[in-house]
Amino acid sequence: MSTPSAYLKPLRQPTGTSLHPIFEPTSVAIVGATEKLASVGRSVVQNLLNGRFQGKIFPVNPNREEVLGIPCFPSLTAIGEKVDLAVIATPARTVPEVIRECVARQCAGAVVISAGFKETGPEGARLEQQLLEEAHQGDLRVIGPNCLGIMTPRLGLNATFSETMARPGRLAFISQSGALCTAILDWSLGQNIGFSSFVSIGSMADVGWGDLIDYLGSDPYTRAIVLYMETVGDARSFMSSAREVALNKPLIVIKPGRTSEAAQAAASHTGSMAGSDEVLDAAFRRVGVLRVDTLSELFDMAEVLAKQAAPRGPRLTVLTNAGGPGVLAADAVITEGGQLAALGSETEQRLDQVLPPHWSHRNPIDIIGDATPDRYKQALAIAAADPETDGLLVILTPQGITEPVQVASALVGRTKDLNKPVLACWMGGSSVSTSEAVLNQAGIPTFPYPDAAAKAFCHMWRYGANLANLYETPHLGRLDTPVDRDGAYRLLEQASQGGSKMLSETASKELLEKYGIPTVKTRLAGSPEEAVRTAEAIGYPVVLKLHSTTLTHKSDVGGVRLNLGDAGAVRKAFQGIAETVERRAGKESFEGVSVQPMVGPDGFELIVGSTCDAQFGPVLLFGTGGRLVESLQDRSLGLPPLNSTLARHMMERTRIYPALKRGFRGQRPVDLERIEQLLVRFSWMVADQERIQEVDINPLFVSEETIMALDARVVLGDAKRSRPGLAIRPYPVQYVSSHCMPTGERYMIRPIRPEDEPAMVQFHATLSEQSVYRRFFHRITLGRRVDHFRLTRQCFIDYDRELALVLTQRQPEGGEEVILGVARLRRLPRQNAAEFAILLSDQFQKRGLGRLLMERLLEAGWQEGLEEISGHLLPDNIPALRLCRRLGFELQRQPGDTVLARIGRDAKARIRRDEQGS
Repeated sequence: MSTPSAYLKPLRQPTGTSLHPIFEPTSVAIVGATEKLASVGRSVVQNLLNGRFQGKIFPVNPNREEVLGIPCFPSLTAIGEKVDLAVIATPARTVPEVIRECVARQCAGAVVISAGFKETGPEGARLEQQLLEEAHQGDLRVIGPNCLGIMTPRLGLNATFSETMARPGRLAFISQSGALCTAILDWSLGQNIGFSSFVSIGSMADVGWGDLIDYLGSDPYTRAIVLYMETVGDARSFMSSAREVALNKPLIVIKPGRTSEAAQAAASHTGSMAGSDEVLDAAFRRVGVLRVDTLSELFDMAEVLAKQAAPRGPRLTVLTNAGGPGVLAADAVITEGGQLAALGSETEQRLDQVLPPHWSHRNPIDIIGDATPDRYKQALAIAAADPETDGLLVILTPQGITEPVQVASALVGRTKDLNKPVLACWMGGSSVSTSEAVLNQAGIPTFPYPDAAAKAFCHMWRYGANLANLYETPHLGRLDTPVDRDGAYRLLEQASQGGSKMLSETASKELLEKYGIPTVKTRLAGSPEEAVRTAEAIGYPVVLKLHSTTLTHKSDVGGVRLNLGDAGAVRKAFQGIAETVERRAGKESFEGVSVQPMVGPDGFELIVGSTCDAQFGPVLLFGTGGRLVESLQDRSLGLPPLNSTLARHMMERTRIYPALKRGFRGQRPVDLERIEQLLVRFSWMVADQERIQEVDINPLFVSEETIMALDARVVLGDAKRSRPGLAIRPYPVQYVSSHCMPTGERYMIRPIRPEDEPAMVQFHATLSEQSVYRRFFHRITLGRRVDHFRLTRQCFIDYDRELALVLTQRQPEGGEEVILGVARLRRLPRQNAAEFAILLSDQFQKRGLGRLLMERLLEAGWQEGLEEISGHLLPDNIPALRLCRRLGFELQRQPGDTVLARIGRDAKARIRRDEQGS
């Protein structure tokens, strides 16, 4: 039987050569160079000269002998020296041939400035595809086409046709809009903003967001990355790279299109509620990217996050020498979703000792207009010490006796030892410019207006919270009910082969039950008498619903009758549904009714759903359900797959969550963990089953003791056109296997998961110093090995980049699962190869388990499409060297006293031939 293909996707394929030669070339060829005024070819050559680029410059034009005093070559092949980067500014029809020449010359990269590709229509799209095919004949990476070009200011590299050269700095800027690039360049000079790299990405025929984020994430000259994004492109590549980089470097994005006019509503409740811009917000939140609304915020936040750590929470304390600006800051922080910190009684008492009697006695802390530098300094120290404060905003308005520079200097001295972010708003323009420079130089960001500063603080805590959520350890939850993935797959295949585009309610509920999602007992009835018999078997009161495989919403055509208490009511309801549906939708839409027990009324009606986004694939929805679902608009979105932590955060972003948690008007609180686990299982279903185009559970009834899908609707996609792929690779269940050793002991080998962090702590406690040294090549204390941040990086992996298999054993009598060993594959950048590492608990060594684990790791690597697997071992690690030799690895001594163990995918066949020969 075939396996659901959604969880058989391989690791992300390598993307060719490094981008390093593009951004730091030793030589640049300008194809289409000319001396014609106002031409792109002349501008690029002139900009390279004006920028004092230290590498070699090779103009290429068959009709000229020199350009701007530099010898010109008729073609790339005529250049007798190495060319790292080719900048192409020739007509679109000639570009594929130029790209072919770049590949022949073994250029590492090309920037195609030329326009006239897919933005112009089918013929341009054909040219762009041809360009890409030519590039893929070699290792050439292409930026563009239809772009402004690129800059590396610290090297004097201005490979653009913009006359303005960016200042050197630590900020990387990537934009899809060339016109915006030129405007940003002009603006940045006035704001004294510098860049490590400045990239116009164009149409992204080859190099996309993910490639550039990966490169800039490892660039030592880049401190933060800002993006102007119009389209996402390869969503999976973007999500994978952003998640990898965001933990170490801020990623801030501005993307236009927040209005709903661009979104096309789907037919389902979920589709009509899940606007594309909300999906984008959910995607950014999932990988720790900060989204802002304006260009000024874009660069403000890059500066702020580079200078200050994100706050631990949303509570801001405002310190001001004027009441009005404090009120503006308070309004802004609350409007943006933050909070004003509540001052503790001890804090108020301490402030009473240093402030005038008529200070505000609340937050914002108004320290009065005659505040001295010392008063600012003392008040800041007291406010910062309050445990209810997560960050501080200090506001100064110039008044008759104010000393802006002295106050700034006092703050600088006081904030050095604080572990909370401090922002400053020095109002007054040029009159406070000197004091602003003092603050900025000390790493305290300054803002001209208090509301802008307060909004920046809210961006900071939201960014920090998103990053923290990424690596918050989830719990495994209840797994009492097994998941039947293959049964669900068969059910959907059978429905698709029958030509149905929508499952019946009973089939939809059967699908949910395959994933352990409880549903209300539902039976079909084709006549009033059968409906009565069924109702009496179930027990009154009951509900009758339209059974139809063509109509989307039963309530819209009068197809739902509730709280039916006897046989007469059931007969009347059956007849009423039939007549109403036939009148409103046609006789063919009535296929009988479903009968189910009446559930409630003490509980909550929720909705859980999924629809497909064109960019990010399947998207999940959770919120308030029932008949008013669209009117209430209380929902949050997320991307599959979920774990318990992500599911809980989805719930927390809804207005109904407080009622679920604490109860409401006599209704008791519900079991939130059961809802979490239902969301997790629902996300598995959506991720696993590619046939699912849309699915709604509405309502999902929850009460103190009950959780149950009362109604469900599943729409199937066209078998000939698969839905958009998952933006995040789900758990690779195909690598789960059980093993029985000759001794009779049973073990499991499976991919690692985030929930394994506690078990990994216990695993590390079983390791000897020798085992640790042989694995990591240096000694690491147990405390450092089990540090939360370190272990999250090992357990919360991106299966597109890495695969770690754990060897586990279940303790007797249904005890906990214990990790005994870990083997890991980490894909090498831009190669079809990976590095391996293996670590086994000391007490389980010399039992054949290391070989078993390595064999499974190699099999997984070959299934992922790898061509080579290698790893470095210490020469005295005799057991590992012996194991590698037996498995067919080639061993080679390396400089630095290590041994390189290397094996190709053909080794298995070679070993089999050798065994047969012997």
